[in-house]
Amino acid sequence: MASVAAHKTAEAFLDAYLRELIAVGNRSPLTARNYRNDIGQFLAWCRERKAEPLAMTRALFREYLGELRDRGIVAASVTRRTSTIHAFYRYLLQEQATERDLLFGVSLPRRPKRLPKVLDHGVIAALLAAPDLSTPQGLRDRAIFELLYGGGLRISELVALDVGSIDLGEAAAIVRGKGSKERLVLFGEPAVAALEAYRRDGRPRLAKGAEAALFLNRLGTRLTARSVQAAIKQHALAAGIAQDVHPHLLRHSFATHLLDGGAGLRTVQDLLGHSSPNTTQIYTHVSQARQAQVTEAAWTRIAEDALGGGRRERRRRDAASA
Repeated sequence: MASVAAHKTAEAFLDAYLRELIAVGNRSPLTARNYRNDIGQFLAWCRERKAEPLAMTRALFREYLGELRDRGIVAASVTRRTSTIHAFYRYLLQEQATERDLLFGVSLPRRPKRLPKVLDHGVIAALLAAPDLSTPQGLRDRAIFELLYGGGLRISELVALDVGSIDLGEAAAIVRGKGSKERLVLFGEPAVAALEAYRRDGRPRLAKGAEAALFLNRLGTRLTARSVQAAIKQHALAAGIAQDVHPHLLRHSFATHLLDGGAGLRTVQDLLGHSSPNTTQIYTHVSQARQAQVTEAAWTRIAEDALGGGRRERRRRDAASA
């Protein structure tokens, strides 16, 4: 195996690897180009360090990753490069350029968890008020928004609802979530009122036949997830909302606002249909971050009011002594 590596450079192996990715792995030329950039930059670093890529050590590779982080390369990009170079070294082992996977045991850098974005109550109110309730589509969209926000449904769960899935008297619905697991979803009076109006005045004007789906399009068939996404963006634009609003953002807002209001983590977990509390836990971080912002803003206002009061008092004294 050493003789193979002796007459073929890492760069030559890279060229062969990329050709195989396209021909056998069915990867696109764009993907191959990105791989070349990531691996090529690593090989260039090796040349600068006078390090032999075909005799790479885990310690030296970790040093390379450390330099990437020191240069301010974002964690997601470092993770991608690590994964790409790992794959290349597995190819080198396959081609017998090395006697073992030289990077085996070097774990991928952890990606920092991004906190979900949340809509403020005012933005939610503006979105809910955007649909034109004089049209069947407007009644439908209002009911959809109220259900997404008031029940925390996933978009796939919402469009799969049938008329018989909803019990307005109990303000509840049976939905089928991930893994085909059924769960009970509860929602408030605003969602009940919107659903009642849609079922009474909106859906009959959209229905063309015996369609079981709760939410219908203009053809009288089941509304698709893509159509719901488009409707949300359209109404958000009409309401002057600058944020990029999408269905899952309403679910994030539902969970965070419940925690803001004092709901327990287990309750929110059950309502969202999460199998593990660890998945729901991230919303507590969002809620805490929001509370910290509110507290900071309140103290800022108090400080500004205090400073403003001091200035007014000084002006009053100066005027009195003039």
